[in-house]
Amino acid sequence: MSLATALLLAMILDALFGEPEWLWSRIPHPAILMGRVIDYMDKRFNRGTGRRMRGTLVFINLIMAAFLGGLLLAYVPGRWIDIVICAVLLAQKSLTTHVRAVADALRLSVGDGRRTVAMIVGRDTDGMPAPAIARSAIESAAENQSDGVIAPAFWFLVGGLPGLLIYKITNTADSMIGYKTGRHLEFGWAAARFDDLLNLIPARLTALFIWITAPHCGGYVAIRDDAALHRSPNAGWPESAMARVLNVALSGPRTYHGRLRNYPYVNTTGQHDIGPDAIDAAVQTLWRSWAVAFGVVLMVMIF
Repeated sequence: MSLATALLLAMILDALFGEPEWLWSRIPHPAILMGRVIDYMDKRFNRGTGRRMRGTLVFINLIMAAFLGGLLLAYVPGRWIDIVICAVLLAQKSLTTHVRAVADALRLSVGDGRRTVAMIVGRDTDGMPAPAIARSAIESAAENQSDGVIAPAFWFLVGGLPGLLIYKITNTADSMIGYKTGRHLEFGWAAARFDDLLNLIPARLTALFIWITAPHCGGYVAIRDDAALHRSPNAGWPESAMARVLNVALSGPRTYHGRLRNYPYVNTTGQHDIGPDAIDAAVQTLWRSWAVAFGVVLMVMIF
């Protein structure tokens, strides 16, 4: 069985079952285990002088452990272990479930929407109006389809389980220690830079898959130009594509830890006054772009 075949089966399993509560309430999810290791390393080594060097050495060790773990698992006869682990580390169904939950909550009240969107974004949600809640959910949807679906699928297809595990440990480390804060600016430098590198191709592929679902929304060049306005070298691509497909304005000003960040809007001519219907449309776009990705993997398997 080829890696492409294993990936197709993993994508189907993830789309059907997602992250079953009955399982992960009993045993820790692999991403949770990765997070615990990274948290220990952060508390143990992120101190004193030379934090960039310390963080780089810690990150290299994490990468080596992921690579060796992937190699050992690859020796298990058959591809079933590949399929199971890949399905567990993909996040299409769980992503769409969490994003749809924001739309459902926002229909109940703005307060419910704030509490629900706070579970999937890192910005301040207190005082958010309905359009900002919707934008936050849609941005999270676009970015996380790249980070949680297309990128792990891409690196599994390229490097099997070692490639997949290296990507996941990198992405998890970036989400925990890759922030430009006083504590993590130096210690998380290597994780943040390597995460940027590993997401370079997947982010642009995600934008392409999203755009293909509605090519009438404008040329791919417009998406590229919008992406250049974004604060992130990679997240701007899927967000810009989603903004064009839905004809909404994304990004824009937001608050982190009480500090206003006056980021520019992406697709500034799109609708600004949006609500739960726009979130629902984003979820539908996630599934359509997932189907495009599935078709691409199917072609790789055949040819």
